[in-house]
Amino acid sequence: MRAVVAVLLFVTAAHAGLWGLFQEKQAAPDFRGILPSVSYAPFEGSAHPDVDNIPQVEKIRADLKKLSTITRAIRLYSSTGGVELVPPIAAEFGLKVTVGAWIDKNSDRNKREIEAAISLAKRNSNVNGIVVGNETIFRGEQKIDDLIELIKQVKKSVNVPVTTGEIWNIWRDNPELSSSVDFIAAHVLPYWENFTSKQAVDQAVAMFQLLRDQFPGKRIVIAEFGWPSAGYNLRNADPGPFQQASVLRNFVTRAEAIGIDYNIVEAIDQPWKFFEGGVGPYWGILDASREPKFAWTGPIVNENYWKLAAIALLVGILMSLPILRIEQPTIMQAVVLSAAANGVGAWASTVFAYWAGHYFVFGSAFALTLGLILLVPLVLIAMARIDEIAAIAFGRGPRRLITKSAPLAPATIGENVVFPKVSIHIPAYFEPVEMLKQTLDAVSRLDYPNFECVCIINNTPDPEFWRPIQDHCRALGERFKFINAEKVQGFKAGALRIAMERTAADAEIIGIIDADYVVHPDWLKDLVPVFADPRVGLVQAPQEHRDGDRSLMHYIMNGEYAGFFDIGMVQRNEFNSIIVHGTMCLIRRSAMDMAGGWSSDTICEDTDLGLTIQQQGWLTHYTNVRYGEGLLPDTYEAFKKQRHRWAYGGFQIVKKHWRRFMPGASRLTPDQRREFSLGWLNWLGAESLGVVVAILNLIWVPIVAFADIAVPDKILTLPIIASFVVSLVHFLALYRLRVKIKAGQMLGAMIAAMSVQWTVSRAVAQGLITEHLAFARTSKGGLSRMSIEFQAFWEAVIGVLLLIGAAVLIVTNGYKQVHEIYVFAGVLVLQSLPFLAAVAIALLENSRTNSFAFWRNSAVRTAELIGLRPVRLPTVGSQSQPVASEIRREAN
Repeated sequence: MRAVVAVLLFVTAAHAGLWGLFQEKQAAPDFRGILPSVSYAPFEGSAHPDVDNIPQVEKIRADLKKLSTITRAIRLYSSTGGVELVPPIAAEFGLKVTVGAWIDKNSDRNKREIEAAISLAKRNSNVNGIVVGNETIFRGEQKIDDLIELIKQVKKSVNVPVTTGEIWNIWRDNPELSSSVDFIAAHVLPYWENFTSKQAVDQAVAMFQLLRDQFPGKRIVIAEFGWPSAGYNLRNADPGPFQQASVLRNFVTRAEAIGIDYNIVEAIDQPWKFFEGGVGPYWGILDASREPKFAWTGPIVNENYWKLAAIALLVGILMSLPILRIEQPTIMQAVVLSAAANGVGAWASTVFAYWAGHYFVFGSAFALTLGLILLVPLVLIAMARIDEIAAIAFGRGPRRLITKSAPLAPATIGENVVFPKVSIHIPAYFEPVEMLKQTLDAVSRLDYPNFECVCIINNTPDPEFWRPIQDHCRALGERFKFINAEKVQGFKAGALRIAMERTAADAEIIGIIDADYVVHPDWLKDLVPVFADPRVGLVQAPQEHRDGDRSLMHYIMNGEYAGFFDIGMVQRNEFNSIIVHGTMCLIRRSAMDMAGGWSSDTICEDTDLGLTIQQQGWLTHYTNVRYGEGLLPDTYEAFKKQRHRWAYGGFQIVKKHWRRFMPGASRLTPDQRREFSLGWLNWLGAESLGVVVAILNLIWVPIVAFADIAVPDKILTLPIIASFVVSLVHFLALYRLRVKIKAGQMLGAMIAAMSVQWTVSRAVAQGLITEHLAFARTSKGGLSRMSIEFQAFWEAVIGVLLLIGAAVLIVTNGYKQVHEIYVFAGVLVLQSLPFLAAVAIALLENSRTNSFAFWRNSAVRTAELIGLRPVRLPTVGSQSQPVASEIRREAN
């Protein structure tokens, strides 16, 4: 424990050291003077001034009182809508005012604006100029000749200088405009021209010099210069608080030195300017709370930096505390987990900083909140997977796992010495006769003297399916009981309840195997002794498949199944939290009776019973030794239907059992509660979240592409990428460490695992809106043929839409080159992979490449083409020694 605490302290100290190392400080010239002018808009909040954002006198007075300490004058952009209140209040604080008349295509409004501007100039002696229109030519609102007429109209009516505000190149390209004004009011905003923050000042000075050279003798004013403190990049332009402070301090120092007359845009952040894209609200030197965003002297620093560091460290420490509950963690295991926890802390700090430093309208606040809500379980899932990586790669090996070499007590229960009686139940529903006969024959060869076998065929009226099995059971002897039950209620659970009624009274252990399972002779001999411990209620062996060589698709499906049994189940077994999966399962009869037997209120009756047994306080054990082989689903359609049934049944179990996870509601330990909760989140939650987030991102594509809004990468998109990387490492690393299969099969297994994301999410969605679905038998043994329907239609639709969305973002971002948009496009590509994986397997199933014979023949043809002597490859068929099973046995 002391070593673990030392590790946590060390990682926390290292985290704090990184914050200290990466603390940003920038040098910039000090400015202790008064700004000549700043742009001012007397509006608050996110409501547009044209709608209901009416300035209040007291608010204006408070604003101007504060601004009077940092500037000598203010520039306005309108003369109506409450802005007309500003000049007389500005006079109270000795502020000069450049009045603005907003000009657009609305002639009535233009008339009102001009009349109001003229009136303000006549009635307020502190008005030092009028700007008729703001970027009116650039926005295409007026033609030059028409704007000149408006300027002349104003000039005739006032005794103050009159001009218009335009981007510098409009003045350069339209010299006739300069002839009509008293001075040139040029806007130089390097951000919008894709200059970096380091180039901004040089560009502004160069444009000033260009206009001065072109219009000698004319007064040149840089009527707008500024830099945003937040928002997205525009090509090379890099907004940010440090960049804003550096640009403005360098500019005003330079401007003062060479005598440039200028106005800074703007005084106060304007949250209502969200329609100008991500940077619109963030041009102020004061934030929306009227607080300075940076200091004009001294090094440029983030004053809240160490507050953010404290949040990161605190969250990291809190997320690290569960490490203290791990029994005997290794040093490296603790390091990995603590580092991951501190990484989450750093992300939480970034989220806090973003939330505190940005303004939100309802839509953006809702979208961000929803995104963060969806990311919380995603982060928990990633942490759970990192925990599993650390435990398997760096932790101590399994201690509860039953292995072949593990010494076991004699197989005694109560007064029964040596061999307690086992009743093996085999439920069957329209199963291939020869397949079921193989299962029964394997049971008859069990190296265990005291067992019976109850074979129940339910709801299968066709005698071709049940009569040969009845005859076969008679031939195998009195140990084998046959039941043909019709009109059975409750699916498989109903059949198993009938089997329990016909079970021998002295049977103390119930064994369950599926109709396709060929068990090994040593199954009972090896595992029944575990029940010598009276606390043990259940022993589970893994599934294995003997037909993984039927096709390439079956080969990778078999690899996908193996991961669950060699990774997840082994780890869950350490906490007495295994998931019972029906076949190859041994259950103490008294434990089953205490749990209430087989229940029909879920379609995963095996998992439901296993969880109930654990809730009663019984111990469960698991072995990863293969004691039998079954058959894989016949088709990809059957594979997906089986996964849908498991997911739907799993969600039913969540709804049925969640109350028992409350403190004191059952005998589940905290470790069991954690394992089941994270297990459900890791499976049902991860797949469902993946689909929900992908669809939400698709909805965001047109908004991001055409509304100049970028999804914030550090808090939303990069965590999705990080989660994908964690999942990838989790799969590849743990397969390499625990699952003894070849690299090609492992990669195929990864594709197969990804391909069921849509299937699982559909099952969860159906679980939310329905209570029961009919039990769907998984077709095995070649009884069913492939469907003529394409088995990944909706996956193809969504996958292609995600790729199209990514392409749209990249194309529309060609001019802007916003980094966050490229990252978002990359996320869409990553999110398309599970859907495209389903498409790939569906296409594979119907192609020649699905056959091993195709690859053998291709190898021979290739050898012949390059002049090598053809080598005859061994024939691999369904009746030959199975390739996948051979790999499994070698591993064991």
